[in-house]
Amino acid sequence: MGIAEHMGRALEKTSVSTNIKERLDFSCALFDPRGNLVANAPHIPVHLGSMSHAVRFQLERFAGDLRRGDVLLANHPHAGGSHLPDITVITPVFSQDAHQVIFFVASRAHHADIGGISPGSMPPASKELFEEGAVTMGFKIVDNGHFQEPALRRFLIDEPSSHPGCSATRNYRDVLSDIKAQIAANHRGISLLHQLCAEYGLRTVQAYMGHIQRTAEHAVRDLLLETRKRFNGARLTASDRMDDGSSICLAVDIDADGSARFDFAGTSPEVYANTNAPPSVSASAIIYCLRSMVQTELPLNQGCLAPVTIAIPPQSLLSPSPTAAVVGGNVLTSQRLCDVILAAFGAAAASQGCMNNLTFGVPPTQLQDGSRREGWGYYETIAGGHGAGPTWDGQSGVHTHMTNTRITDPEILERRYPVILHRFSLRPASGGRGARPGGDGCIRDIEFLVPMSVSLLTERRVFAPPGLHGGQSGSCGINLWKRRRSEAPKTASPSAADPDASLQADDNHDGFQVLSLGAKNSVFVGAGDHIVVMTPGGGGYGKPEEI
Repeated sequence: MGIAEHMGRALEKTSVSTNIKERLDFSCALFDPRGNLVANAPHIPVHLGSMSHAVRFQLERFAGDLRRGDVLLANHPHAGGSHLPDITVITPVFSQDAHQVIFFVASRAHHADIGGISPGSMPPASKELFEEGAVTMGFKIVDNGHFQEPALRRFLIDEPSSHPGCSATRNYRDVLSDIKAQIAANHRGISLLHQLCAEYGLRTVQAYMGHIQRTAEHAVRDLLLETRKRFNGARLTASDRMDDGSSICLAVDIDADGSARFDFAGTSPEVYANTNAPPSVSASAIIYCLRSMVQTELPLNQGCLAPVTIAIPPQSLLSPSPTAAVVGGNVLTSQRLCDVILAAFGAAAASQGCMNNLTFGVPPTQLQDGSRREGWGYYETIAGGHGAGPTWDGQSGVHTHMTNTRITDPEILERRYPVILHRFSLRPASGGRGARPGGDGCIRDIEFLVPMSVSLLTERRVFAPPGLHGGQSGSCGINLWKRRRSEAPKTASPSAADPDASLQADDNHDGFQVLSLGAKNSVFVGAGDHIVVMTPGGGGYGKPEEI
C-alpha cells in the first residue's frame, strides 16, 4: 500500500486540474503479472475494483507487444473502464534484464473534460457512448520511451469532434498535463517496486503478493460462512429501482465451502439513457461491499473476489452493449448496487444512492482573428447522507460508498471559476428516522457570474433511500434552478416545519423564479442565476421506538 500511496502523492503534486489536484478524483494501484489487483492506496472504490479488468484487457490486447518504455492508455467501458472521463494509464514493470513483466502499475483519474455534447463530459441526456467524449480501447501513449502526442491529439480532439453535436476536449492543455502526471506517478511506483525487489528479492515480493490475496480470500470466505449461518443457509435477496423505474435485482447463494454466487437475474434491460453500467462496475461494488463487511484489516485486493461468481444477464442495465451510454452508470448505478448488496446481507440501510454530479463550463470559441480561445469545464460530486446500521447512526454530509473524493475548497472554486458559493451546509431532518437514524444530506447553492452551461446528473429524486428493519426512508434529493428576473410574484409564507419548502419559497421574494430540474437536466444559466442542490439523506435502521 505504501508504494501506491507514494504514487498518489506524486499524481496529486504534479497534476494541474482542480478535479485531480484538489478533489483527488484518482486512484493508484499495483497488480501482479496476470493483472490481479494486489494493493492500492485508499482512493476511489469504483476505480479500484474495476482496474484489474482494465489491466487484464490490455495484457491480452498487447500480448507479445510490450517492452520497457511502453505506457498504455484506455477508457472504454468494455476494456475494463468505468465511464469515459476516467482515463486509465497502465505501465508494465519489467525485470532488470527486461525479459519479462513482473508487475503492472496503473493510475486512473477523472479528467474534467474530454469532449462530447456538454462541458464537463458528464451529459445528463446522452444516449450513445460517443456523446460522452473521447473513447479508446487502448493505445500506447508512450512507445519505447517516446511520448505519442499525435495519438493523444487524435484521441482527445480529432475523433470526438468528428461526431455530430460533439466537441473535442474543451481544455486540452490540462488533460495533457494530467495524463503526463499519471505517467510520472506510474514511474514513481516502478522505481519503488525495483527498490523493494532489490532489498528483498523478486521471488519474496511476489510470494507475499500471493499471501496477501490468499489472506483476503480466507477473510471473505469466513464472512460468507458467518452470513450463511446467520440466515440458516437461505438465499439472500434484494432489489431496488432507479428513478426511471429500471430494476436492479440480486440473489446471493452461499455454499458450505464459503463460496458465493451473486446473480443479477431479473435486472432491467439496457436503457436508452446513460445509467447503464459495464460489468466491471458490478465487480467494483461487490468487492467494495465484501471488504467493508470483513472485520479484518487488509488491503482491498483480488483475493476478495476469489470465492465469488458473478452472473449478469447480457444486454442488461449491468452488462450493456459496447455503444451504450454509461456516464451515469459509474456514478449513479454503482451507488444503487451498493445499497442493494448491503440490503441483501442486512448490513446497512440505503445511503444517498447517488454522487450528485454537477458540471458547468463554456465551449471553445473561434475569435475574429482566427485564433481559438480554449473553453473549460468544472466537475464536482456533492456529499449526502449515509445509511444507518445495527450499531451506528448514519453519517451526515459525507461521500458514500463508491466515491471518496473531496469537495473543492470554496476559495479555490471562487478564484478559478466565475461563481460564488453562497451556501454549503447540512440539510436538516433529511435522514430517515430509526433506532439508528440515517445521516442528513447537504444543501449547496452556487451563483453563476457569467452565462454558461450547467448539467446535473443525479438519482434518488423519485425513489427515496429506504431504511432497513423498520427504519424510515431518507428524504429524496431536490435540484433547483433559481433564475433571476426583475419582478417576482409574492407567495405565502411557508411552514417552518418544512425547511426544504422554506428554502424554495423564500427565494421567490428575492427576485427569482424557482424551477425544479428533476434528476437529470442541462440548462444555460444567466449571470446572477443560482443552482441549488439538496442531496438525499440516508435510511434509518430499526424501528424509531426501539431507541
